Amino acid sequence: MPSVLAIAAHPDDIEYLMVGTMLQLARRGWELHYVNLCDGSRGSTTMDREECARTRLAEAKNACQMMGATFYDPIYPDMAATYSFENLAKVTAIVRTAKPSVVLTHSPSDYMEDHEIACRLAVSAAFSHGMPNLVSDPPVPPFYEPVTVYHCQPVGNRTPLGELVTPHFFVDHSDLIDKKVELLGCHASQKEWLDESQGMDSYLQTMRDINAETGQMSGKFEYAEGWRKHLHWGFCGPDDDPLRSSLADVIVEANAP
Repeated sequence: MPSVLAIAAHPDDIEYLMVGTMLQLARRGWELHYVNLCDGSRGSTTMDREECARTRLAEAKNACQMMGATFYDPIYPDMAATYSFENLAKVTAIVRTAKPSVVLTHSPSDYMEDHEIACRLAVSAAFSHGMPNLVSDPPVPPFYEPVTVYHCQPVGNRTPLGELVTPHFFVDHSDLIDKKVELLGCHASQKEWLDESQGMDSYLQTMRDINAETGQMSGKFEYAEGWRKHLHWGFCGPDDDPLRSSLADVIVEANAP
């Protein structure tokens, strides 16, 4: 079976930004792989770091199990994300273990640094999956099949400076929106945190609203996720586009009439 690996920053980012597309792939027999690089330990105003990390790890594992995905442990605390060889070696090990045809990750430009660093590490790990002279941590043998990288929409569909980002194509998940809400709801500890820190009021409704905005951008779907394909050099063939190919019946191009 082909496999897809979602590499995100925090527990709940995959559910918020990517899981509609992953569920569409699962319907078509794809294996799902799931990693949040941050441990979530600083995402609370009421729990200390240790309790917060334990709580959010359990929430993420529950959501991952409900998705039917393979879970990989985080590698650093919130706000400790750095682009370093030490972290790259760890993410490369995850990519080599999952052997994905597709890597899904954050937008290169997003509202906060943890997202952008997760994106950089995901892209570099996808690039280095076939480098025998790069020893991963832990050591995992390289593989030599192509890996195609896709970037989800930034939070709120906008860059940190507020410019609207138009994806290359849109994936419909209108009939999966309730499942997506259910999976995001596994991260119950985030309601109070997001209410207080980011004024989201209800993170579940905010996710619905953003997915509806993306659907409106598509000109066709009620709820959608948007994707941009990374340049192929060093990753895959120039015509490789497995996400578009596999989900052709639930995709509309951004420039479609």
